Amino acid sequence: MSAPDAETDGPAVVAIVGPTAVGKSAVALEVAGALGGEILSADSVKVYRGLDIGSAKPSASDRRRAPHHLLDVAEPGEQFSVALFVALARAALRSMAERGKACVVDGGSGLYMRALLDGSALTGVPEAPQIRQRLEEEAESLGTPALHARLACEDPVVAARIHRNDRKRIVRALEVLEASGVPMSELHARDAATRRPIQAARIGLTAPRDWLHRRIDERADAMVASGLVEEVRGLLRSGLSRRAPGLTSLGYREIGGFLAGEQSLGEAVAEMKRNTRRFAKRQMTWFRADPAIEWFDVTQTPRSAIVAAAVGYVSGRRVSFDGALELWRRPSS
Repeated sequence: MSAPDAETDGPAVVAIVGPTAVGKSAVALEVAGALGGEILSADSVKVYRGLDIGSAKPSASDRRRAPHHLLDVAEPGEQFSVALFVALARAALRSMAERGKACVVDGGSGLYMRALLDGSALTGVPEAPQIRQRLEEEAESLGTPALHARLACEDPVVAARIHRNDRKRIVRALEVLEASGVPMSELHARDAATRRPIQAARIGLTAPRDWLHRRIDERADAMVASGLVEEVRGLLRSGLSRRAPGLTSLGYREIGGFLAGEQSLGEAVAEMKRNTRRFAKRQMTWFRADPAIEWFDVTQTPRSAIVAAAVGYVSGRRVSFDGALELWRRPSS
């Protein structure tokens, strides 16, 4: 069966993807400004209220420059699913379409981005909080790799796509299997037959590894200097568990370990940097698998050229890396 045609009755959509710290949000802001559009955040941490510094949530001034959607839509103690993200994102897209606004998707979560743009959300997959809690406790006592090994036996297709230390996705895959009796890989296959993809220009931002690693390290230091430790301390004092969904994300997890006395602040920050670098690598592996993405090296292409390329996509002109440079060099009329 051939895939269904992409939806074309929504707003013009440009997706800005790439690894963490590469500069997606800055580009998304400028593209939104050039198009008079709005920004849809596809980030699994920015959805949580109170997780501001560690998620690099846009500032108040950035939000004034362009309306943002799917920020602060969940409490950090809540489990936020991909299906819920897609439902809220599609509602935001409908609103933009009704108001004649273009949409710029600022995406660091490859899973969220694929679910939205390719139309796969597994909305029928049941939530099973009791099973999830038990699996979380097992991951804590046995170690996340042990659960990954179990998943590899039960659903090797999905296990092959998930890093052995990605607790959140491993627990979710096992939860789905126990709650439904059906491996997630089979559910994915069923879901493919009813997908509702969204027509979108996909622009990827990349950079040399050493440059990106420096950016990641500098941003981690800046987050700590801006009050990340105090932010995490305040969340814990509000009654949140360190195992709350929001506090298991990058930065919050490591600082939580410091506040629990498990390591020094220096060790926590070093671990945060190391884990973020690994996360960036996994992001690139995920996004590189999408042939529809046109890639731009941010260290070689001026931001204005990338923005021009994004605007060109909306008007139906596919602009390559070299084409973007030529467009940038061309004097304006």
